[in-house]
Amino acid sequence: MVIKRGSPSGATAATAVIAAMFAALLILLGLWLHESYSSAIKGTEERATAAEKIVATNAAWIDALAWQALQRIDDSLGADIGIASDTVHDINDAVADLPGRVQAYVVDRNGNTLYSTDPAIKPMNITDRPYFSELAKGAKTHVSSLLVSRLTGDQIFVFSRRLDRKGEFAGVATVAFQGKVLAVVWETVDLGSGSTVGIIRRDGQLVARYPAPAGQLDMSKYTLFTDLLPNASSGTYQAVSPADGISRIVGYTVVEGTEFIAVGSAERSAGLAPFWNDVFIAATVLMLAAVGSVAAGAWIKHLLRIDTAKSASLTAALDENQLLMREIHHRVKNNFQSVQSLIRTQQLPKHIQQSLLDRIAAMVAVHEQIYSRDQFTTVSTRELIPAVVDKLLLACGDRVGVTYELEDIDIAADHATPLALLTNEVVTNALKYAFPDGRRGVVSVTLTSLANKRACLVIADNGIGFDKTATVTGIWTRIVQGVVGQLRGEFIYKRRNCTVFTAEIEIID
Repeated sequence: MVIKRGSPSGATAATAVIAAMFAALLILLGLWLHESYSSAIKGTEERATAAEKIVATNAAWIDALAWQALQRIDDSLGADIGIASDTVHDINDAVADLPGRVQAYVVDRNGNTLYSTDPAIKPMNITDRPYFSELAKGAKTHVSSLLVSRLTGDQIFVFSRRLDRKGEFAGVATVAFQGKVLAVVWETVDLGSGSTVGIIRRDGQLVARYPAPAGQLDMSKYTLFTDLLPNASSGTYQAVSPADGISRIVGYTVVEGTEFIAVGSAERSAGLAPFWNDVFIAATVLMLAAVGSVAAGAWIKHLLRIDTAKSASLTAALDENQLLMREIHHRVKNNFQSVQSLIRTQQLPKHIQQSLLDRIAAMVAVHEQIYSRDQFTTVSTRELIPAVVDKLLLACGDRVGVTYELEDIDIAADHATPLALLTNEVVTNALKYAFPDGRRGVVSVTLTSLANKRACLVIADNGIGFDKTATVTGIWTRIVQGVVGQLRGEFIYKRRNCTVFTAEIEIID
């Protein structure tokens, strides 16, 4: 259907096009924003994962350092630890050659300070601390949750080791780390404002966190412990922090060989900053597109009004030209059929007369295809070839069948007639020689496109073969050579298990 510009339907179509383009823009922007959001979340998850790996490395290093220091302290104390006095003895020698700096203490079986890496420290009693009381009850080692130091008021966490002498509890050796030991890690991972790094004990007790939390924190009922860790030892998740109520994207991993779970998190809003920037850009583009669409609609409406008269005259001229072209091809077809009628009146040998009629019928088929499709420049091979072959097979009844494997190639009208004649000649030759004495058989026709505007036509039969002398010297060969040459091609005709004609020709514009 042709829509006349300037008509109501034309204006509606223009409006629909603008609306469709605007909708397409909305879809594209939506897809872009979806990808931007996914990319921002994924990027934040990847940075959180990288952060928790760095935290895990440091947690493993702290764990190894602490237990090595405690072992050395135990080995350096001798067979009798003794009971504390007002003097705190120095044990720096026991840990002097360890990497890093540690704060170590030894308390007697009563919980009073015996030794320290800081001999000037004020003596104190730690019997109420779990890292002493658990060992006094029989535990061999203990890792504390987050604590507040009674000496400095700083947040710390403590590793402790039970000291046995002569089979009896003699005291406890401890190594303490400040919670701000993770400050360097936090600066290294650089996840932005609102980010955190931390170490959590496997029972859900917070051990250390930077920036420092308000105080101790039990996370055993938190989603990390209730839902995630039972299924995966590492991963990422989004949740509101139980420490400060901020929504974060968190990477976590179990630190193998330790009591720790390492976490690194980035504030979700900070991670989505690139996405919100893209939202602003998309909104700007959408606003400009809306203004442009309104302006374009108004201008198109103006042009439609101006073009009404021209459109009507052009449409009328086009309709007239199509009618004339259809009439020309119809008359050419009728003239060919008149020629066929004249041939039938001539006293010619029957096989010569039939050959002429078939060749003209092939040309008639071309013009039928042209005017029936209202496509005056191209012809469909998938419609043309069966139109030629099926008419040839009518004389054979149902004893000869045909199979097609044709690509739907639109060929130029000036290529259609040579192709129709070529198909007619080869199929006619097959019907003439391949199936004598009422023999049943099948003819197959295949057309496939090749590179460089060429195509391959293969016509095969399962009959008895052909008279090579006749096909080399007869008019059939001259016609085939002529039309193949016209199509700038070449052909081969041979007998294998069946008779096969193969031509590579140029029919594609």
